[in-house]
Amino acid sequence: MPKPPSLLAYNSPESQRSYRHAIDEFVGWYCSEPRLSFNKTVVTRYRLHLEDRRLAPGTTNVRLAVVRRLADEAAEAGLLSPELAAGIRRVKGSKRLGVRLRNWLTAEQARSLWQLPNAGTPKSKRDRAILAVLLGCGLRRRELSDLTLDHLQRREEHWAIIDLVGKGRIRTVPVPDWVKRTIDDWLKEAGATNGRLFGRVCRAGTVWGEGITEKVVWYVVKEYAAKIGVSKLAPHDLRSCARLCHEAGGELL
Repeated sequence: MPKPPSLLAYNSPESQRSYRHAIDEFVGWYCSEPRLSFNKTVVTRYRLHLEDRRLAPGTTNVRLAVVRRLADEAAEAGLLSPELAAGIRRVKGSKRLGVRLRNWLTAEQARSLWQLPNAGTPKSKRDRAILAVLLGCGLRRRELSDLTLDHLQRREEHWAIIDLVGKGRIRTVPVPDWVKRTIDDWLKEAGATNGRLFGRVCRAGTVWGEGITEKVVWYVVKEYAAKIGVSKLAPHDLRSCARLCHEAGGELL
C-alpha cells in the first residue's frame, strides 16, 4: 500500500479534512482485507463496498476521486507502475440517479426561521444571530463557527465580515443592518468583547467557553427548521436562500 500523499495540495481546511477522512476510510478498508494489491480490481471492489453502504453517489465518487489521486501520486513517486495507476483511473464512479433537490425556503419561511428564537434567553439570542448570519451573509458552517469579532468591521459606511477564509480563498462579505442588530443583541447578552463571535450556552442559560463547533450550527438549523415544518434543511441550503434574497434586493426583516 503506497504512502498517502501530502495534504498540502489542498488549500482549505475543509478540503484537507475531507481528503484525510476519505484516505483513512480507504486505508481502513484496504487493511481489513487479506493480501490485496493496489490495482483496478481492488478499487472496483472498494466502490462496491461504498455502494453497499448506501452512500450517496456523489459521496462515493468523491471517495473514488481521492483514491485515484493517491494512485497518481504513487505512480509519480515511483511506488506504483503507470499501468496500474492508469487502470485505477479507469474505475467508473457510481451513477447519479437524479439530482439532489435542495430545500428552498420562501421569503416568508426564511423570515419565520430566523425570527423563531425569540424567548429572550442567551441561547435564543445566539441561535437567532446564527440563523441571521447564515441567511443574510450566506456563510458555510465552518466559516460561521470560526468567526471572531475581528472579522466584523465597518467598511465604507457599511458593516462587513472581512478576510473570511473559505474553500481556499479570502473574501469580504457584506453584513445587512438587520443581521448586525441581531449580532449586537447576542454580543450584549454574552458580554463578549473579543475572541470568537459565537459561544456555547449551557442548559442553565450561562454563556461559557470560547467558540462553537460546526455540529452546533447544524443542530440550530435542524431545531428551528423542524418548527416551521421543513424537514432535512441543511445549513448549506441557507446559502442559496441568502443568494436569492440578495439578487432580489430584499431583506428578511
